[in-house]
Amino acid sequence: MTTPARPGQFTGATDNAANGGLFTDTLIDGIPDIVGADVLAAETAATNAKASETNAATSATNAATSATNAAASATAAATSETNAANSATAAAGSASSVAADAATATTKAAEASTSATNAAASQTAAANSATSAASSATSATGSANSATTSASAAANSATASASSATASANSATAAATSETNAATSATNSANSATASANSATASAGSASTATTQANNAAASASTASTQATNAGNSATAAASSATDAQGSEDEAEAWAQKTNGEAVTGEGYSAKAWATGGTGVDHTSGGGNAKDWATETTTTADNTEYSAKEYAVGIQAGNTEGSSKQWALGGGNFVMATPVTGSGGTAKYSAKYWADQAASSVANFDEKYYGNYATDAAAENAHEAAGKTVTVGDLYYNTTDNAVKYCSVAPSGTGAPVGTWLPIQATDTSSFATKGFSIAMSIAL
Repeated sequence: MTTPARPGQFTGATDNAANGGLFTDTLIDGIPDIVGADVLAAETAATNAKASETNAATSATNAATSATNAAASATAAATSETNAANSATAAAGSASSVAADAATATTKAAEASTSATNAAASQTAAANSATSAASSATSATGSANSATTSASAAANSATASASSATASANSATAAATSETNAATSATNSANSATASANSATASAGSASTATTQANNAAASASTASTQATNAGNSATAAASSATDAQGSEDEAEAWAQKTNGEAVTGEGYSAKAWATGGTGVDHTSGGGNAKDWATETTTTADNTEYSAKEYAVGIQAGNTEGSSKQWALGGGNFVMATPVTGSGGTAKYSAKYWADQAASSVANFDEKYYGNYATDAAAENAHEAAGKTVTVGDLYYNTTDNAVKYCSVAPSGTGAPVGTWLPIQATDTSSFATKGFSIAMSIAL
């Protein structure tokens, strides 16, 4: 069968079928079939173009939705990142003040860990959104390719329709209409393809942005996790420091107050034990507390020596050296006639005892020596006026004779008798032999 003529091929056409004529009885019968087929192809192309347009619009909408979801996920990721940073900052702050409140640091670490978990969840959601956006972009690209293919098919159909219209006047108008519709469909399909491509590009951009945000969220999550770990370490260090501080506090308290043994085994006793008494300090050799050394008056402070108070005012028999008060007033319970130490010929008495003895000696001397007087009678009268008795051996200094006189005979009788008073004279040695003569005589004899 001869191929039907197409537009541009009618020049020289005849009724001769051998030369491509279309007006023989046989070929005219086939025109309606050809035109119907072209119209059907144009309608199919238009339907396909409309479907492609709808698909492209749907893909664009899906791409926009995916982009919105990606943006929302990115925003959530950014928010989670901010929360993680804030939690990390709070955890760092808690770590800085951990010596004051380790529990707060632990809480902040838990919050940072939660934020890290949320950030990881947001990262996963962002990654899923990015995957969905990429899938939508792929679908949009496929729809665009389908629309382009449909547009090409529609253009081919339009060309075939135009050729058929030229060949057949009756089908030309229909073919032209089909061509116009097909061209419009092609244009719409091309526009849809362009919009779909743009949507695909935007979706791809959104997917890239979402991927970037997901990476940022992952980095933030990693940072938050690191900060949480650091906060946890700080909390652990704080707890350890708190334990050490409590131990130091307990030890300091023991050094200050413990009285039932050493403050630290093998290292010594507390300040309180040394001050007021405690096990291992009281009355121990080389020990004794400060209070006992100051005030103990019933025994020794360290099994050897007595306290300051005992040496000052004590009366303990074991203190054979005697206290200051005993040496002042008398031995025993401060009895003047009692020796402070020793007995018999080795007895030693207090200052008061010897003062009394001295006073007695002065009184005895006053009994024997009257002082300075001009006459024997004046000396006797003064002595007797003091209630004393003139006895043999009494002395006075006679200012008239410039000589010390002694009583050789005591006065007796009534009235105002006067005893016999003789001057104490130095022996005249002027007539005695010299030393040399005495020596010579001794040798000669």
